[in-house]
Amino acid sequence: MTRHSLCLTALLVLIACDDTPALPDGLILSPNGYSGATDACRLAFESAVTADYLDDAADLVACPVGVDAPQSPTAFPVRQVAQLGGYAFYTVPRR
Repeated sequence: MTRHSLCLTALLVLIACDDTPALPDGLILSPNGYSGATDACRLAFESAVTADYLDDAADLVACPVGVDAPQSPTAFPVRQVAQLGGYAFYTVPRR
């Protein structure tokens, strides 16, 4: 097998193993992890999908269902506010 074929096979295996759920239509998430590069949770941006869950004193964070909720940088608790598609949405207080 050539090196090119091995690379292509490895890429296809990685794609097939990606268990990130598909985004609901209109949902826009940050490309970066919420608390770090390897974090599966993402900051959810304002859109028609998130409008009912936004709070000016908290971040709205989307995590694939089954992933632990993000940790709050404050003493206030993180609260799950919705589950859409394969994502759970949490408000994470900033102050």
